[in-house]
Amino acid sequence: MSAGGARRGRRDNGLDASEYAIAGDVDPRVGEHLLDVLAAGGIAAYLQPSADLNPVTRTTTVPARPVDRLYVDRSHLSTARDYLSQLADETGTARAEEPDIDAEWERIVAGFHNSPGSGDHPWPAAENVDDQPDGGSSTITTPRPTPEEPAGPTATDVRRLPYAADVSGVSVGRGPRDGDGPSLLEGLDTFGADLPDHPDDDERYVPPPPPPLPRVSKYAVAGVLAVMLGFVLFLFPDLLPADPSIVTLLGFTGILAGFVTLVWRLRPGDAEDRGPDDGAVV
Repeated sequence: MSAGGARRGRRDNGLDASEYAIAGDVDPRVGEHLLDVLAAGGIAAYLQPSADLNPVTRTTTVPARPVDRLYVDRSHLSTARDYLSQLADETGTARAEEPDIDAEWERIVAGFHNSPGSGDHPWPAAENVDDQPDGGSSTITTPRPTPEEPAGPTATDVRRLPYAADVSGVSVGRGPRDGDGPSLLEGLDTFGADLPDHPDDDERYVPPPPPPLPRVSKYAVAGVLAVMLGFVLFLFPDLLPADPSIVTLLGFTGILAGFVTLVWRLRPGDAEDRGPDDGAVV
């Protein structure tokens, strides 16, 4: 089989040969390493994605698992196959050393409900708890230290920590801590125990009184009344025993006067009335 032209997916080791032969199929993950090994031995080789061509239908069949086909120099075919067999043995040994994940998982699931034997606990012996089915409180059994092992700190020793205020010299409203007094954690556990469950009625929240209503100016009242009376006279001129045209004119004048009064009340003071320091406060 001749080398032929370059095909898609072909990878070589940089060496050329006049005639190539198939040495076997290799895993694409180790193909590059195999090409380097063959190049170090002076053997021309290249890898081509494996595919079978049907001579009748001219269709290409690709294997389910990607495999590269190794082509080597025909004059060194036996040497290349020796390299390939050694690589296959190393790969098989590495796979045999890998743990079977499925088997390990099945072993863990099978022993999920199994109780450990006596003396076989994953926790330290100091954390053993005696179960009391009669409803009593559980007690923690602390084993006595053997003469060979030094005695470790107990729960009481862990609790007797130096007071932070004694070390730093900063007073937090408490005198120097004595050996018989409660610890800081015990004080936090009993915080609020002396408070009453229900607060007294005298200590309940009393909302402040509402603010007083704004004082209405007499000019604003006069303007609103003038507008309302002007609308009444403008719409119903027969209410007064006078000429309707005069009553209509009187109503229009009342509307205009009330409107001007209200607008005048909304106007701010003149610029001259402001002080020289009336500005932004920095």
